[in-house]
Amino acid sequence: MAENSFSRIGLVGLAVMGQNLALNIAEKGFPISVYNRSSSKVDETVERAKIEGDLPVRGFHDPNDFVLSIQKPRAIIILVKAGAPVDQTIETLSKFLEPGDCIIDGGNEWYENTERRALAVKEKGLLYMGMGVSGGEEGARHGPSLMPGGTPEAYEYIKDIVVKVAAQVNDGPCVTYIGEGGAGNFVKMVHNGIEYGDMQLISEAYDVLHNIGHLSNEELAATFTEWNKGELESFLIEITSHIFQVKDDKGDGELVDKILDKTGMKGTGKWTVQQAAELSVAAPTIASSLDSRFLSGLKEEREAAAEVFKKAGLGDLLTTKQVDKEQLINDVRKALYASKICSYAQGMNIIRTKSIEKGWNLNLGEISRIWKGGCIIRAVFLDRIKSAYDRNPKLASLLIDPEFAQEMVERQDSWRRVVSLAIGAGISTPGMSSSLAYFDSYRRSRLPANLLQAQRDYFGAHTYERTDMPGSFHTEWSKFSKLK
Repeated sequence: MAENSFSRIGLVGLAVMGQNLALNIAEKGFPISVYNRSSSKVDETVERAKIEGDLPVRGFHDPNDFVLSIQKPRAIIILVKAGAPVDQTIETLSKFLEPGDCIIDGGNEWYENTERRALAVKEKGLLYMGMGVSGGEEGARHGPSLMPGGTPEAYEYIKDIVVKVAAQVNDGPCVTYIGEGGAGNFVKMVHNGIEYGDMQLISEAYDVLHNIGHLSNEELAATFTEWNKGELESFLIEITSHIFQVKDDKGDGELVDKILDKTGMKGTGKWTVQQAAELSVAAPTIASSLDSRFLSGLKEEREAAAEVFKKAGLGDLLTTKQVDKEQLINDVRKALYASKICSYAQGMNIIRTKSIEKGWNLNLGEISRIWKGGCIIRAVFLDRIKSAYDRNPKLASLLIDPEFAQEMVERQDSWRRVVSLAIGAGISTPGMSSSLAYFDSYRRSRLPANLLQAQRDYFGAHTYERTDMPGSFHTEWSKFSKLK
């Protein structure tokens, strides 16, 4: 095969994300070879490439032919389901790869699996990367946010490609070398955890506006459209404004009202919460979003419970009193923004703490920057986060950045009104409520943990520290509490 007939890169796994990323790479001028266990997907991708501009995509039905078609040192992206399918794909490819070749896993993989695989293929002289890919099928096709981690040498194999393929924003492409090992996968996992929090907070804003403010879907669409012009401007706010406008093609009214209130998930949100706990990082907004998805899954139980409490005299709403719509909309907007700051602060703290533990030396400002375009949590708000870390790269929390702190103070009255109103109406706002509790705990110089420590020392002799002198102390509480 002549040198100029080799493909620049290969891609394995041609479900929707794989197909779209392959076409994106080809469209940016990089000839690409594609392979899939099911031959029909290969043919489908090649056909799409012809239809979408005669793009340089070559399909292969044999893994050996596929590998041999790629220029050396080879770089191959795999986009298959996380877990065993990744191991199977690596085993298939490594039979034909040569020392110096590189495998890049673009799936939502657990970061420790990436580190395990990197060590395994290193014995064969191969390089390995875990690359987070965010933006869904649309992002994959037209410009995702990419989070590659692994050896810096491996990143050099694909740098010229990813900087063109990634979403482009005002200060560059939405890709950067994240760090060593499984850093790319870890950052993508936390991105997804923040995404869970964002989606939950928006759903709570909808719940309050719809059930307390009695806004129609038309009014909700107009409200979210307006919000998307201000500090809340983001992909999720934008698509939410669109959702309220879509009519039901199988009946009357809007489609959103006919959708079953039972949420699915793929695991990255759960991993984020587990990691927060492992690292002793408080992440109540993200955790509450996960709990809310669990509760949504209990649809039949919830319907039965609603009947039980209705018979006991408790309906869905505890109050239907009239509210000032304009003030409510303004208050909910401020509450949503303040809660969102808490959610991102928690996510960034998870990344920062893991970075210290693993010695990854992650750049939080640069991570914020590459999330500004392509990904699901893209928002103008991320510019503010990048600026905060530019001002202070060692910032302990976004909450204490002077600009964010001022914004929290300016919004906290509205925030408290919304949470109080929701509690009074019997509407759960776990994301907003836990964000507010997080804020109130973080801003207080003294918490009731002194009593908790006394309890621990009482029943378990765990000792305590004092405010007025150094050292650890233990008290025989039961003995002294009996003194008159």
